[in-house]
Amino acid sequence: MQGSYDLIRVIRDNPKAARHVHLPLQSGSDRILKKMNRHYTKEQFIELALKIREEIPDVSITTDIIVGFPGETAEDIQDTLDVIDRVGFDNAYTFIYSPRRGTPAAKMPDQVPADVVKEGFNKVLTAVQESARTRSAALAGRVMEGLVEEVNGQKEGYVTCRLSNNMIVHVPGDASMIGRFVPVLLEDCRGFYYFGKIVDDQK
Repeated sequence: MQGSYDLIRVIRDNPKAARHVHLPLQSGSDRILKKMNRHYTKEQFIELALKIREEIPDVSITTDIIVGFPGETAEDIQDTLDVIDRVGFDNAYTFIYSPRRGTPAAKMPDQVPADVVKEGFNKVLTAVQESARTRSAALAGRVMEGLVEEVNGQKEGYVTCRLSNNMIVHVPGDASMIGRFVPVLLEDCRGFYYFGKIVDDQK
C-alpha cells in the first residue's frame, strides 16, 4: 500500500489538490470481497481510510457500496456497517447488486432474494446517510473557499458553489460570479449540502 501513502502525501502537500478522495469499498466483508475478486481486506481498507483522515484532516471520503452480492448474509452486511461506522464516510453511492449476463457473479449460486437484499440495502443506506449528516454538520460555522459553478435553478438570487471537499453550498449571487473562487460561510446545514453566504466584498 506504499503507493497509496505516496499519493496521500501528494494531496496533503499540494494546495491545488481537492480535499476529496473517492475510495470504493464495495463490501465490508472479506468473504464477499474475495468473491468479488477484490485484492484488499476490510482491515486494510479501514487502515488506508484512517491514514487519509490523519494526513489530510479536512478531507472528505466517499465510497461505493454494493448490497446483495451472491451469497451475502446478515453477517456480511454487519461487516459493511462496521466499516461505515469506523471510517465515517462523507457520502456513498449505494447500489443493489443486479446480475449481468456473461459475468461470473451471474452464474454464482446463492443469489440473494429481493426482500433480503432490500432489508440489507435499507440498513446500509440509513447508516451512510447518518454518517454523511454527522460529517456535514461538523462544518457549520466555518469559512471555506468555494468555486461558483452555476446559477441555482431552485432558489432565485442564489448561485451554487463547490468546496474543495466536494460539498455543495448555495449562496446569494448571480451569473457574473460563475467561475470565481469565493470565501463562503457555512450557515445552514441541510444534511448533504449547505446554505451560506460570501463573507467579503469581492463581488
